Amino acid sequence: MSAKKPASYDGVALVAPVTIPYVRFSDHGAQWFFGRALAELVKSAGIDKQDIDGLAVSSFTLAPDSAITLTQYFSLTPRWIEQVPLGGASGVVSLRRAARAIQSGDAEVIACIGADTSKKEGFKELVENFSTFSAAASYPYGAAGPNGAFALITQNYMDRFGARREDFARIALSQRHNAQAYDHALIKKPLSLEAYLDARPIAGPLHMFDCVMPCAGAEAFLVMSVERAKSLGRPYVIIRGADELHNAYTDEDPIQYRAGWDIFAPGMYERAGIGPKDMDLLYTYDDYPVISMMQMEDLGFCAKGEAARFVQDNPLTFDGGGLVHNSSGGQLSCGQAGSAAGYMGVVEAMRQLTGTALGQQVKGAERALVSGYGMINYDRGLCATAAILQTGEKA
Repeated sequence: MSAKKPASYDGVALVAPVTIPYVRFSDHGAQWFFGRALAELVKSAGIDKQDIDGLAVSSFTLAPDSAITLTQYFSLTPRWIEQVPLGGASGVVSLRRAARAIQSGDAEVIACIGADTSKKEGFKELVENFSTFSAAASYPYGAAGPNGAFALITQNYMDRFGARREDFARIALSQRHNAQAYDHALIKKPLSLEAYLDARPIAGPLHMFDCVMPCAGAEAFLVMSVERAKSLGRPYVIIRGADELHNAYTDEDPIQYRAGWDIFAPGMYERAGIGPKDMDLLYTYDDYPVISMMQMEDLGFCAKGEAARFVQDNPLTFDGGGLVHNSSGGQLSCGQAGSAAGYMGVVEAMRQLTGTALGQQVKGAERALVSGYGMINYDRGLCATAAILQTGEKA
């Protein structure tokens, strides 16, 4: 039985992209970053805090607090609330949930926020207790954290498709170039191919510049009706299409080399009336280069197994004149602020599409595809998401 096609997202606008600058470590809790993001959303949109009647949040380090306790901390009275604990998939999932709430009248202005803190021992504690799968079947054998799983995924991809470390370097180097022009990037030092190849080994084929650096920060945006965005006189972005799929190919792929984008992408493009060739911007979730390559392939930017050639044939930089990939530098150069990383692509795409980029504006960009990947549970990421965003009218 075929699944029912998602309805359109007509009438929904994304407004006020916000980033709370990243820091390597912070003594502040995740609550502080949520509060900073909320204040910036209100300021950027020119609204009162009480205009926000919906709240969607994502965080690894918010516990024992939750979305509902944040409402008391910040004196909010929402009639719609959501907590999306899906890591790198959280931004698009929150966007979809919030858009449906706007369409149904369950809320009028929804704040979507991903935020996390980073303490000295915080990452160790997180990976120790990430899931019962990882705690029982991975951590006791010394394969703590995501590096072990991604080393396996990367080596399998190299063996299956013939990719080389030089191919993965194209993603890391192009994003470092983009980061040098982005105000909030944590890692701006120029990166050469030689430095990439000679970097310290981490696990299997992974070396230092293949791995994201944990940090603290927040990303956020507002979801409202197009009419409300116009009344505020704010530039906005519309959703041409979006979809998600979870736990795909678990029984077919002993080692993950796809995650479900290829299953829903054709229908998403058909409903949007546009395809990969119509995109000016591409934002893949980039905790490791191999995952970006998987998204490029399964979202139709190249055939399966051909991402190595694709990244060699395309500049990927914000000023290269071709398809722009992760214009802010992505996680590999900005850092990974926990669940905020799942919102990064949406926020950066919004800036580019509304002409408000922070130092690396892409000329004439009108359409962007943002994809997400998240929740490494023992051996694979369980979540795959994507959204097609387009510039809205300017009031």
